[in-house]
Amino acid sequence: MAAIEEIESSKSLSENAGYNSVSPYGKSKQAAEEWLMQQKLPPNKKLIILRPPMVHGAGDKGNLNQLYKLVSKGIPYPLVRFKNKRSFLSIDNFCFFIEQILLQHEKMGTGIYHLADDETLSSNEIVNVMKQETGLKVPCFPLPKHIIRWLSRLGDHSRALPLNTWRLKKLTSNLVVSNKKIKLALAIQRLPKTAKQGLRETIQSFKQGH
Repeated sequence: MAAIEEIESSKSLSENAGYNSVSPYGKSKQAAEEWLMQQKLPPNKKLIILRPPMVHGAGDKGNLNQLYKLVSKGIPYPLVRFKNKRSFLSIDNFCFFIEQILLQHEKMGTGIYHLADDETLSSNEIVNVMKQETGLKVPCFPLPKHIIRWLSRLGDHSRALPLNTWRLKKLTSNLVVSNKKIKLALAIQRLPKTAKQGLRETIQSFKQGH
């Protein structure tokens, strides 16, 4: 997904969205996609490019795990005032998509397909699920947004702080991905796990790992 958007989108991203990568990571993905789509394919071959949002599951070491560590330590959650919606993809739903592609690839044409859970999650919802799974009554500390943004800028210059401007945007901005194209191509009515079911299983794996 970093090829077209890494931080924020005010509307649901379809496969027709223009490129808006900003980091070397995102730009490298964009370049790879553009190069692949320019290649002449052998007869009876097709090219399928998959764009998932953040994939999570057991062993996740990314932002979701970092947020869990804060919650599990009982540190008050300060981002309550930020309201957002983000698409994720649980590892079980990811594997389901791959399985269906292998079984039904003849129904798909060459092109780009977005993968995502059916539902979005907000950062506040994620924290609430973490609190439920850990059983901790972690207090909320709704700092004003301008103070949070100021602290995140300090974090850009100090690794001692858990928040920087990039991580803040990842945690609080909107980034919604449409999975309609691939579900229509493969006649998928419903994914095996809801977004919250997948999240709960990931959080349970964090608990077992600590």
